[in-house]
Amino acid sequence: MNILLWVLQAVLAFLNLSGGAYKLFKFDEMAKQLDAIPRGAWSAVGVFEMVAGILLVLPTTLTRMPGLTALAAAALTVEAIGLSLLYARSSIALAATNPLMWSAVMALLSAFVAYGRYAPKPSS
Repeated sequence: MNILLWVLQAVLAFLNLSGGAYKLFKFDEMAKQLDAIPRGAWSAVGVFEMVAGILLVLPTTLTRMPGLTALAAAALTVEAIGLSLLYARSSIALAATNPLMWSAVMALLSAFVAYGRYAPKPSS
């Protein structure tokens, strides 16, 4: 289970770092998807995703405050659910290019990582 969590953490960290950079630096493309959200909000979401992506891997790797990993994953779950709700207003197509699908999958994966890192370990 620990190996699966590490793989998911690495994948989520990469996706959040790249997605956060995209939201931060490619506002024109983001405005095409949801024009109701201002540039500052997209920038804030982008910075949040990049910081949370780093916190998914770094605290556990350094063995300092590993609880930050579960907290970052839980925060990303809430953020991804919020983005899913925003995307649900404007996109209904069931396709791989639909941002709603990506944000929903990210919410599920980050919720799984948050639970896996936070849940009490069984005593043997």
